[in-house]
Amino acid sequence: MEYRSLGRTGMQVSPLCLGAMMFGAWGEPDHDKSIQIIHRALDAGINFIDTADVYSQGESETIVGKALKGRRDDVILATKVHGQMGVPVEAPAGTPGDPNRQGNSRRWIIREVEDSLRRLGTDWIDLYQIHRPDTDADHEETLGALTDLQRQGKIRAFGSSTYPAEEIVEAQWTAERRGLSRFMTEQPPYSILVRGIEADVLPTAERYGMGVLPWSPLAGGWLSGRYRVGADLPKSKRSERLPARYDLSQPGNQRKLEAADALGKLADEAGMPLIHLALAFVLQHPAVTSPIIGPRTMAHLESQIGAADVKLTTDVLDRIDEIVPPGVNVNPGDRGYVPPALSEKFRRRRRTA
Repeated sequence: MEYRSLGRTGMQVSPLCLGAMMFGAWGEPDHDKSIQIIHRALDAGINFIDTADVYSQGESETIVGKALKGRRDDVILATKVHGQMGVPVEAPAGTPGDPNRQGNSRRWIIREVEDSLRRLGTDWIDLYQIHRPDTDADHEETLGALTDLQRQGKIRAFGSSTYPAEEIVEAQWTAERRGLSRFMTEQPPYSILVRGIEADVLPTAERYGMGVLPWSPLAGGWLSGRYRVGADLPKSKRSERLPARYDLSQPGNQRKLEAADALGKLADEAGMPLIHLALAFVLQHPAVTSPIIGPRTMAHLESQIGAADVKLTTDVLDRIDEIVPPGVNVNPGDRGYVPPALSEKFRRRRRTA
């Protein structure tokens, strides 16, 4: 497998990253089956695994740790911090908990990295990522904590996830002004259906030499080939957890279905599965390092790993641009992060805090 540079960290990673969000209660609860999937990915040449503390409230990290026993030195291991911890795993997304067991404060990062290290069964994390921006924590607070962890040897490098371009720039400037280590990677949402970051995040990350690890390159399953006009919508654990992303009464989701159908026809004409078309599209952007695939089953993994060898022709790329123009999110709600300035308390109302 041809490996790629992870930004300017000096680490080399496979062109596909194995995402572990679906290992555990959110997806495949059987640990042995999840471990088999991880081992198959490693045997296929994937050397990059991404998880997060919040995935099934730590269970995903535990499964990854089990799978890497005896193989840890061969893997670039990434995890994330920020999400609410300490709530029941079956709780709906957004369920409140202890406000100090989440976010980007020094207090929480320094505490939570120890829990991630324990669950992962390792002495170090190769890439520790801040899962989302946090307007309650200064960049200096967050970068200072991460720099200290790096100097202690507990993490090798660190990055951001789902940061808008202006936050990426501010974090880079803060690191330079304060003499701190900087974010070396960004993990944004990116797929044929979610192309908004092409206008700002991708060129910004490229300008700073950051590795880019797109999440949801199959748009949450919409580009799996199973979503076609006139067919019954497939059921999944993801659609049960996040029903708003699949509700066809929402105009944005109806547009996604129509685009997915058109892309499915294009893939048929090109003689490849839509999954390969979708992953190859993300892989071929010059700013992208490794898209994150998130299989729940062995069949899901097998359907995706071959995409690393697919190259799309200019004609096919032009046809994709006709279906979804560059820089456009088919459903604006899929951009992954809504700036707090757009929240209700900041819109046309007097601020109380």
